[in-house]
Amino acid sequence: MTLKRFSSRLERLDKAFLAKSLDGATKYLRIAGYFRSSIFELVGEQISKIPEVKILCNSELDHADFAVATGRETALKERWNENDVEAQALLQKDRYQKLDALLKSGNVEIRVVPKERLFLHGKAGSIHYPDGRRVSFIGSVNESKSAFSSNYELVWQDDEPESADWVESEFWALWEDGIPLPKTIIDEISRVANRREISISALKPLDIPAAAMAEAPIYRGGEQLQPWQRSFVTLFLKHRELYGKARLLLADEVGVGKTLSMATSALVSALLDDGPILILTPSTLTIQWQVELNDKLGIPSAVWSSGQKVWLGVEGHPLSPKGHPESIKSCPYQIAIVSTGLVMHQRDGDFFIKEAGYLVNPRKKYGTIIVDEAHKARVKGGLGKDSATPNNLLTFIEMIGKKTKHMILGTATPIQTKVRELWDLLTALNSGCGFILGDTDSPWRNWEVSVPLVTGKADVHELSKAWEYLRHALPPEGEHGITDQIRADLNIPSKDFFSCLNFQDLDDYYMIREMHLPECLGSKFFRDNNPVIRHVVLRKRTQLEDMGLLERVAVEVHPLAPKNHLYNARFVDLGLLTNPPFEAAYQAAEDFCSLLRQRTKSAGFMKSLMLQRICSSFESGRKTAEQMLKHAMGVDPDSEEDTDQADHILAEMTPAEIECLEQIITQLSRPTAKDPKLDTITFFLKEFRTDGKTWLEHGCIVFSQYYDTASWVARRLAEVFPDQVIAVYAGAGKSGLFKGNQFAHVERESIKKAVKNREIKLLIATDAACEGLNLQTLGTLINIDLPWNPSRLEQRLGRIKRFGQSRRSVDMLNLVYHETQDQKIYRTLSSRLKDTFDIFGSLPDTIEDEWIESEELLKERIDQYIHEREDAENAFTVKYRDTVSPDANKWEKCSEVLSRRDIDEIMRKGW
Repeated sequence: MTLKRFSSRLERLDKAFLAKSLDGATKYLRIAGYFRSSIFELVGEQISKIPEVKILCNSELDHADFAVATGRETALKERWNENDVEAQALLQKDRYQKLDALLKSGNVEIRVVPKERLFLHGKAGSIHYPDGRRVSFIGSVNESKSAFSSNYELVWQDDEPESADWVESEFWALWEDGIPLPKTIIDEISRVANRREISISALKPLDIPAAAMAEAPIYRGGEQLQPWQRSFVTLFLKHRELYGKARLLLADEVGVGKTLSMATSALVSALLDDGPILILTPSTLTIQWQVELNDKLGIPSAVWSSGQKVWLGVEGHPLSPKGHPESIKSCPYQIAIVSTGLVMHQRDGDFFIKEAGYLVNPRKKYGTIIVDEAHKARVKGGLGKDSATPNNLLTFIEMIGKKTKHMILGTATPIQTKVRELWDLLTALNSGCGFILGDTDSPWRNWEVSVPLVTGKADVHELSKAWEYLRHALPPEGEHGITDQIRADLNIPSKDFFSCLNFQDLDDYYMIREMHLPECLGSKFFRDNNPVIRHVVLRKRTQLEDMGLLERVAVEVHPLAPKNHLYNARFVDLGLLTNPPFEAAYQAAEDFCSLLRQRTKSAGFMKSLMLQRICSSFESGRKTAEQMLKHAMGVDPDSEEDTDQADHILAEMTPAEIECLEQIITQLSRPTAKDPKLDTITFFLKEFRTDGKTWLEHGCIVFSQYYDTASWVARRLAEVFPDQVIAVYAGAGKSGLFKGNQFAHVERESIKKAVKNREIKLLIATDAACEGLNLQTLGTLINIDLPWNPSRLEQRLGRIKRFGQSRRSVDMLNLVYHETQDQKIYRTLSSRLKDTFDIFGSLPDTIEDEWIESEELLKERIDQYIHEREDAENAFTVKYRDTVSPDANKWEKCSEVLSRRDIDEIMRKGW
């Protein structure tokens, strides 16, 4: 038995110990330290010749992160990328290259383990030799050349077989707990080893997304654009090349991630110097867009504040002088975000005025226009002579379409109840280009005759009609052999999509008239070659799940009416039992709404506002009544309400209306006005169990429409759980952390990171802040109030029902008060939430005020809506012809990248 002791104080360990010990070795087993330093600092020159090397290292990840591969790989890559890649790639280039070669050699295998097995001190190894000898060692030294050569380290080496057995038994026990180093880390090492910065001019357009995105925050954080998102960006670029102008309608279902698809396309357009970018979106989504662009893509953008008449940066700071509406013409950045509400309200006769007028008459053309929630651009509908007249937003899009190169319309519901709604959007896309639906004489403009062709329910049987459909929107080169032949015979340039020849003019073109056109008859030709197929992109969640691109996560909805005993009899039917103060306050709220109805035509709007807020929480109801008495609702960026209209109505309140509001305040201020929602949330967090755990142990997000409710719930839960850190995730400047009676303002990004790292298990959030939240570390969701917008429920659920969710079935609790409008609505919706995998289906985006006069009317109208939607979708189904390959466009592997500084400089150029 020989014991050897080494101290770096007395000798260099890389020479005295490591080089000698590894010389001629056949196997090397090593319990190392933190995975990044252990892997990155692998001593290539010593171990490259050893046939079998196994390194075990610590990842500092929670065991739950290891339960799902996607979450594990995301977390590990985020940890790996904590260092500045630009500096690393330059200063450590040779090490990356040696490590890349080492990992590709095949003789080195690395595993990482969860943080329950931290290797901060217990480092050891075993070395095998050809003659059967084994040497084991333990000590403080890390698996790195610098540790052996520079640091102060101690090593104890032993050649006794029993010592080697002991070390190896520890090694193999831990090895079983580990998982192989993810390929994403190996790919990142290889990418950085070969990384070089290049200029945009050196890239082809199709190569720009990879070069721009490989080191964007989303990719550095271990995430990525999903295959269908990448395919959309690629399609955008292909259309840009094919048509010279990309015009696309992105109609992916809710929760599939349209924002990133459109935002990345905008980034690429800007880098290609196509021109300024204008994003039109509902006011409640403007900040979400700005945050998504900053947090995911790492690019600045400016939001126009309609109230202050100023451009605002990502932290809400002004970028232009306040109070100057003409400043909207000169956005200080490439990307401008403007509320569609501005467009809806700034029209006088045939002209747009004020800021909208400046936008529609720019000094130079736009590069890209993006319209989010584009289904709000529609004809006015209803009865009367104006029913088919485009509303202001649709008119604006058609006008601005003539002044932009590219246009993307985004909506999850291009068809509400009528197929013509889709045609309205296609007509808007067609503005300023003509290659989608053709000119005013094109038969494609008539949706009633075109839809049967597109759906395959009808065919063209006359040569003259076939020619009219072809010549008014001639397919691009490469779409079909027949149309390619026609283009060649007529010598039509690739960038032209119209022929001026009438059918009788084809007498001089025998091949077209007698050979090519007949092949378009009765063959479903126009079902497979039409403007909708070319310019509408629709991916359904079920389709992506079937392809294995989205995980199927079931949803258990609570309360279950037949099982009220599970909840200690808290519910009557689906509603929470309340108390006399609330019942009196709610009656006063209904009386207030009735009085308003007698006075103003806008009573429906006020009824929705009043009843939704009092049904959110006692706190929200009381504060709303107090604000109404002051005749100033104010602007709540965490809600979707247009309070300007409310302030106008409140300015003329009658004494009877005032008395109702005072009654609400009095009743909800009584000591006996205990809100049952708080007690129920506490019960589910502390006592109710699913899969053997409480909801707090699973991790929970509590959603509300209103900041008043969210803030109140957070404060009270902080009292109930004094040792628990509780996060509030809300609008700008309102986010923070509670612990007991202490509160600290914290940026939303810090909260997201803490939830991701499982440092926070209880999050209270508002709807307006929920976009871009990836909360798959939380397994339960509580809706403290019910938005009268069923699609909002799905967006809430989409925060936890996503890639990386370790639970195969998540839980959702919906809270409503007994015998209120909310209970009527929820009772009607709940019968339609039966499919645990796809619980929402085709519910309406908004529940109109007139629908809730009675529960029977509500059921009838929702059923009618679903029937109309299904009829429309059965009559017309968008087919997305390109396959979405998970292995296509692997941008994260791109080693030729654009400098982040260069990208930022381009995006900060003003209009």
